[in-house]
Amino acid sequence: MRIEESALVAAKVVPAAPARRKVPAATVRELQKVAARSWPAIETERLGEWTLRAAVQELPGGAAAGRRVGFTRRANSALPLGDPGLPLDEALARTARWYADRGLPALVTVATGRADTDERLDEVLAARGWTAEAHTSVRIAALAPLADTDADTSDVQLSRQPDADWLTLYNRAGTPTPEARAVLTGGPSVWFARVPTPDGGTAAIGRLVVDGRWAGFAAVETAPDLRRRGLASRVMAALAERALTEGASAAYLQVETDNAGALALYDGMGFVAHHGYHYRRGPAVGAVGA
Repeated sequence: MRIEESALVAAKVVPAAPARRKVPAATVRELQKVAARSWPAIETERLGEWTLRAAVQELPGGAAAGRRVGFTRRANSALPLGDPGLPLDEALARTARWYADRGLPALVTVATGRADTDERLDEVLAARGWTAEAHTSVRIAALAPLADTDADTSDVQLSRQPDADWLTLYNRAGTPTPEARAVLTGGPSVWFARVPTPDGGTAAIGRLVVDGRWAGFAAVETAPDLRRRGLASRVMAALAERALTEGASAAYLQVETDNAGALALYDGMGFVAHHGYHYRRGPAVGAVGA
């Protein structure tokens, strides 16, 4: 709207809105949904408010050539976000059959550690013999401080697709299958970071998914012989800068609770524990990667 200067009484310059620097408030359900979108399964099926997820891949070579397994637990586990629409025993039986049909074990992701998590589900699964594994901490932080550091990010390369060098350092991919690539590149706005070495190798990598206000960090890896040189911090800073330009203000990541080095790194960056989760494994056929 244009206003005649003669009609103005007072004015002031309004600066750009500052990036948020407080740890964001969030529910467990919100973070579970955002995290699921950032690491999407290839196949899903709804069971009431549960989502059954699978990303089955056929291993391409070596002694395991032709074997069908799931790419990561996250993309091959049921995500219960409420009532499955069936009595629980029937829902668990249907879940087990759904995964058995795909040659996978039945895994259920169980969130814990806050009032808005379903601790009862964990107790019920434990009582029925579903074993716990891969205990993980979900951590959150304000996004702006991650970018506002003295880290030199000038040599951090960002791209929309993981190249061969990125995949070589990512220790879960092996020889990437189309299914693994589909999971890695899935999400609302996905970025891959890579720090090259002078001889053309790869020193460090990271992955970012921007989804509304949330920036999700994953796959932050440093070459074993180059650790403790601040490379992971540079990767995180470069990805945080990108996320800020896309309007994000909050950060989250997931780290297994026995990874002491990663926990110390993220604590130093200002991440705080929000909630935890682990998987409950039921009777099924097959095997799935971490």
